[in-house]
Amino acid sequence: QVQLVESGGGLVQTGGSLRLSCATSGRTFSFYTMAWFRQAPGKEREFVGAINKSGSSTDYGDAVKGRFTISRDNAKNTMFLQMNSLKPEDTAVYYCALRPGIWNRSPGGYPYWGQGTQVTVSS
Repeated sequence: QVQLVESGGGLVQTGGSLRLSCATSGRTFSFYTMAWFRQAPGKEREFVGAINKSGSSTDYGDAVKGRFTISRDNAKNTMFLQMNSLKPEDTAVYYCALRPGIWNRSPGGYPYWGQGTQVTVSS
């Protein structure tokens, strides 16, 4: 059984930065595509970005492109999300997810999820 645990969320002011981590166990981490999603109250879960198995390719949602960066450390079974120039509209619960094969922007394409970490950006 695979487990994903997010950490690093918190409260930050507009324009600030946060770095989220997603630690995994129970599977060979390097075999899987990893992704970040977020969900704000009353909204659908939104694709933030994804990274391929080796970490050589990434994809980002339009709302975060140029501000957020995804990376992974396969030796430590961990994925990261560096969030810069944060805006109040980035406020959401952030989830990491894992899937075999190439990345997918749909939440339904990911069978494994973490419990989420809250990010709040104050204006």
